[in-house]
Amino acid sequence: TFDIDANVILNVSAVNKSTGKENKITITNDKGRLSKEDIERMVQEAEKYKAEDEKQWHKVSSKNSLESYAFDMKATVEDEKLQGKINDEDKQKILDKCNEIINWLDKNQTAEKEEFEHQQKELEKVCIPIIAKLYQSAGGMPGGMPGGFPGGGAPPSGGASSEPTIEEVD
Repeated sequence: TFDIDANVILNVSAVNKSTGKENKITITNDKGRLSKEDIERMVQEAEKYKAEDEKQWHKVSSKNSLESYAFDMKATVEDEKLQGKINDEDKQKILDKCNEIINWLDKNQTAEKEEFEHQQKELEKVCIPIIAKLYQSAGGMPGGMPGGFPGGGAPPSGGASSEPTIEEVD
């Protein structure tokens, strides 16, 4: 394990699990390579760029989510287990929209988070009704769906209470 404290002192410890022997070392900045002011400046710069880094992380996360969803939907409708269970027109709608999104992604690698989210909503508008219809008519997906299905749970039945139902069985 290691730990860096506010004075930029690195404490490292290692344990040999088979023998239980433990060694610890401390690494300090005795040679004065960085002054307190330099360290403070670096910490302030890190804080300054934290928001920008977080924004970039959200953007990449949205892009990855869209890309994953498009490829998952494409793989789902191309799955051999679904042959004959999804009509060709619906399958083609999903494939066309997925290919459109994948092409858009290739051309818009630097798009903003909101653009990726908008594209995902557009793809979901096409995919969710078709997959939900397939899911309902099949009584559940065979072997599960790659990547899961957003909102794919069974709709709550009307009048069901949160209390357990007790049946007497002979």
